[in-house]
Amino acid sequence: MEDSAQHIATFSESLSIALPEIILAVGAMVLLILGVFRGDRSAGLIGSLSIALFIIAGFAIIQLPSERLMAFGGTFIVDSYARFLKILVLIGSSVAILMSVAFNEREKMNRFEFPILIVLAVLGMCMMLSANSLIALYMGLELQSLSLYVLAAMNRDSLRSTEAGLKYFVLGALSSGLLLYGSSLIYGFTGTTQFDVLGELLHEGDLSIGLIFGLVFLSAGLAFKISAVPFHMWTPDVYEGAPTPVTAFFAAAPKVAAMGLFVRVLITGFTGEDVTPQWQQIIITIALLSMVVGAFGAIGQTNIKRLMAYSSIGHMGYALVGLAAGSQEGVRGILIYLLIYFAMTLGMFACILSMKRRDGMVENIDELSGLSRNQPMMAFGLMVLLFSLAGIPPFAGFFAKFYVFMAAVKAELYLLAVLGVVTSVIGAFYYLRIVKIMYFDDPTESFDLPMRGEMQAVLTASGLFTGLYAVFSLPLIQLAGTAASSLFP
Repeated sequence: MEDSAQHIATFSESLSIALPEIILAVGAMVLLILGVFRGDRSAGLIGSLSIALFIIAGFAIIQLPSERLMAFGGTFIVDSYARFLKILVLIGSSVAILMSVAFNEREKMNRFEFPILIVLAVLGMCMMLSANSLIALYMGLELQSLSLYVLAAMNRDSLRSTEAGLKYFVLGALSSGLLLYGSSLIYGFTGTTQFDVLGELLHEGDLSIGLIFGLVFLSAGLAFKISAVPFHMWTPDVYEGAPTPVTAFFAAAPKVAAMGLFVRVLITGFTGEDVTPQWQQIIITIALLSMVVGAFGAIGQTNIKRLMAYSSIGHMGYALVGLAAGSQEGVRGILIYLLIYFAMTLGMFACILSMKRRDGMVENIDELSGLSRNQPMMAFGLMVLLFSLAGIPPFAGFFAKFYVFMAAVKAELYLLAVLGVVTSVIGAFYYLRIVKIMYFDDPTESFDLPMRGEMQAVLTASGLFTGLYAVFSLPLIQLAGTAASSLFP
C-alpha cells in the first residue's frame, strides 16, 4: 500500500484497516445471540469470551502497518496515536470485566448483558479514537454513550443506580445536542466535516465568528465526556450511584477515549495562527477550573467513590494543561498522563471493590481506619497509589504532572503551570488524609472477606507500575513520543 497520508484506501483496504472494530462488532453480535439463547447462566462464559475478544482485537491493532492509514473516504484514520490509546482502552476494559465477576455474583447483578454492553462501548471508543470527521466522531461517541447510560443503571434493584443512569442520560443528551449544534455550525461555515481538510482551510486563515461559536459548542460537548468543569456536574452522582465495577470502567477506559478524541479534534482540525489561540483560551479556562474544583471539591467527601469522582475531575484538568500547550511535547505529556492515571485508577478500584463485609460493600472513608493492622498488604498498595495520585516523587503520578507542566512552561503558559502546582499541593491533602486514617487511626471492624486473587493481581501490577515507573519509563516515553508525533506530520 502507498503512503496512506495521501492515499485514500479502496473499500477492501478500508475493511482491513478497520479489522479490529469489525472483530468487536461481529463478536458483540455473536455474544448477544449466545446470551439470548442461554440466558443469564451464560454470564460468566460471555465475560470470558469478551476478554478473549479484546485480546484478539488488540492483536489485530498491533498487526496493522505502522504508517498512517486512512479508510472509508478519509473519515476513519489509524495512526500511532490511535493504536496507543486503543490498546489502553482494551486493557482497561478487560480489567474492568475481570474485577466485576465477584461483585456481580454477590449483588445478584450477574446478567449476560453486562460484558456485551462493555464490548459495544469499547467499539464506540475505538471508533472515536480513529474518527477523522465530525460524523464518525458522533457515531463513535453515541455508541459509547448509549452503552454507558445502560451500564450506570445496570443494578435495577438499586434506587441509586437507577438515579445515576437517569442523570447521566439526561445530561449526556444535553451534551450531545451541544456537540451536534457545534458540528453543524462548523460544517456550515467551512463546507467540510473532515478534520484534516478543516485544518488545511483554517491554516490558510479562513476564520469566521460562526466557526468560533461552533468550536465553543463542540468543545463543550467533548468537555462533558471527560467531566471537565463546568460540565462535571454529573460525575460525583454517577460515580457514587453506579455499581462499583461500572464506576471503575467509567474512570478508566471512557476517560482515555474521550480525552484522546478531544486532543485529535483540536490538534488536527483546528490548527493555524488564527484559530489555535481561540481554543487555547477555552482549554486554559476549563483546565484551571477543573484543577481547582477537583482539589477543593474532594476535601469534604466521606464517600470514597465521590472522592474518586472529584479526583478524576482534577486529573483531567492536569491532562488538559498539556493540550493547552498545543505542542507535540504537550500531546506526549497527555499520553503519558493518561497511561499513568489509567494504571493508578484501576489499582484504586481494585481496593474499593475489596472494601466489603458480609453485610455488603463499604464505601465510607472512615471505615478504612486501622486497615494497616488488619490487611497490611492492601493498605501498603493503597498507600503507594495514593502517594502517586497526590503527585509525590518518586512515584509515577509525579512524572505525569511534571511532563504536562513542563510542556506548559515551554509554551509560556507560566501562570497555568504555577496554578497547577498549587492545586496539586492542595489536592494532596485528601489523599494523605486516607493514608493517615489507614495507618494512624484506631482500627474499627475489619473487612472480614479477604481480597480475591484477581484484585490482588490488579493492585500488585498497579502498585509496581506506579512505584517503579522511574526504572522503566524510557521506552514508555519513546512510545508516547512516537504516538504524539503522528498528529504533527
